[in-house]
Amino acid sequence: MIPYIHIGPVTIGSFGLLMLLAFIAAYWVLAADIRRRGLQADAQNIITICALLGIAGAKIYHVLESPSELIADPLGEIFSRAGFAWFGGLVGVLLALYLLARKYKLPYLSILDLCAPAAALGYAVGRIGCLTSGDGDYGTPTSLPWGMSFPHGLVPTTQRVHPTPIYEAIAATLIFWYLWRVAAKPQPAGRVAALYLIWMGVERFLIEFIRINPRSFFGLSNAQAASLVSILAGTVILIAARKCPAESKT
Repeated sequence: MIPYIHIGPVTIGSFGLLMLLAFIAAYWVLAADIRRRGLQADAQNIITICALLGIAGAKIYHVLESPSELIADPLGEIFSRAGFAWFGGLVGVLLALYLLARKYKLPYLSILDLCAPAAALGYAVGRIGCLTSGDGDYGTPTSLPWGMSFPHGLVPTTQRVHPTPIYEAIAATLIFWYLWRVAAKPQPAGRVAALYLIWMGVERFLIEFIRINPRSFFGLSNAQAASLVSILAGTVILIAARKCPAESKT
């Protein structure tokens, strides 16, 4: 694993580099979706604002998950290069999209639909950053031939473990492909976003069974509890969307 890349006196975190690539991938998908929908929106502006609030939300969620570590070393936890929680990032992005929907005078569900495929692909690329940095997002020990060890990771282990970031990257890429195809046809407002919440929630809920996160709610991890909320929210939106007419392409 390569947590940091050293170029002369400059040190670049591989997680940060992959996060940048994730935003670029999301921008590419979002710009293409804006064009095919014929909308008047700025993909670069949307990605920038979502990135800023998403990173802030991911960091806040992570530090609040471990209050004892935050109390012991508040500055170290807050400004650490590691430690970003996807569900905190989702909350931050949802807030950003609410503000952007008002700016572009779009229905909130419509802008969620617009950004769902981009979010799925961005997540897939970002997970590779978790792999290269070895930040503790790996899974439980395994004897499977593709098991990996992270002796030089940010959270090192010499055991061969499930490379769960790879599993998630593959799953999120498939979810992106599915959402992109669904969004190619007119859909009721909110349907694409609902499918994103459901399938990303299912993906994360299942992967947590082989993750090393502590259990808290009825034997579930915090991420699994959040996944259930995501699935429930997506299901409610999906049911409500069936009563709405399909949006036409402009």
